[in-house]
Amino acid sequence: MKGLVLDAAWDPRPDYALSDWERETRTAISGSNIWRHPKLEVREWEEPEVGPRDVLLDIQACGVCGSDMHFYETDKDGYILYPGLTRFPTILGHEFSGRVAEVGSEVTSLRPGDMVTVEEMIWCGHCVPCRNGFPNHCLNLEEIGFTIPGAFAERIAVNEKYCWKIDAVAERFGDETKAFEVGALTEPTTVSYNAMFERAGGFRPGQYVAVFGAGPIGLAAIGLARAGGAGKIVAFETSPQRCELAQQVGADQAFDPTTVKASEVLQDASKGEGFDFLVEAAGAPDRTVPEMLKALAINAKIVQIGRAAREVPMYLEVLQVRRAQVFGAQGHSGHATFPNVIRLVASGRLDLSPIITARFPLDKAVDAIARSGERTDGKILVKPQE
Repeated sequence: MKGLVLDAAWDPRPDYALSDWERETRTAISGSNIWRHPKLEVREWEEPEVGPRDVLLDIQACGVCGSDMHFYETDKDGYILYPGLTRFPTILGHEFSGRVAEVGSEVTSLRPGDMVTVEEMIWCGHCVPCRNGFPNHCLNLEEIGFTIPGAFAERIAVNEKYCWKIDAVAERFGDETKAFEVGALTEPTTVSYNAMFERAGGFRPGQYVAVFGAGPIGLAAIGLARAGGAGKIVAFETSPQRCELAQQVGADQAFDPTTVKASEVLQDASKGEGFDFLVEAAGAPDRTVPEMLKALAINAKIVQIGRAAREVPMYLEVLQVRRAQVFGAQGHSGHATFPNVIRLVASGRLDLSPIITARFPLDKAVDAIARSGERTDGKILVKPQE
């Protein structure tokens, strides 16, 4: 079968201390410190093997993520920009939906023809973090499209326990093609849902929400804020096109932070009381967090979703005086996150379909990732069956 394969040179930076585990497994804990000179191409890859608890999916849609872009882009020394867990070569792609084509001999929850979306984080279920209810922090974690073959491909085999049916989404839209496209948005939306509602505990209906960054994760956060009853939603994004998308999915106002001072905008919008819930989805916390600190309401929450391999200046006195908290978030698994997002979409309270702005066939997947680097689209999809 065909797939979009990334390969890169294992070339740790001179000042990076490799762990014994990294040496033994050839898996990078910090990809941006190890993988150099990436090469992306659509080429032949071995067919996936279907184990007894696996299902084989014909992939219908797979979204381009910021992490895929960070595999493609490099720093001045040729290292990838993605700072997380990675093992190459592998097929990229982890935001996807598909139709069940075949089921293993022990599969009980799915059958051929079912429409599903899939978790990206392959948690083991038996390590201490998993047993304690923290699957996003699994000690034996594998990640689809990062350490094991992903969904920029014609087919993929995954364990049934990571699959979630999207039949209700198809019923909502009355169109299977649209349901598969919207279904591919489930994974990035669950990342925002996990950060906002599971990790940070959410916000009270009527409270004011600010979202920094209106890429797909930020746009999902805006849609979720509207569904959650925010009294006012203000977004900050440098792309005019994404500012428009932010307003389409729920932002009351959207501003380019290079032309305004975000903290002043938020103070004006709240009559000096500050914002209650602030989401960092830009991956630029060194620039966004200082502005957030100047716009905190009493008892405010800051939620960090964007990934950035850099330190951030924080004046902790502000957190103490404003009774504020900062929450870190990773992943999307557990805590009924996937079914809750699917229910929101099926109910009509969350519709992120307007953020899909481009579609590419699998043969043009490299072009799709290159286009994402322009940072003007909402969500770009690759559709392997077309």
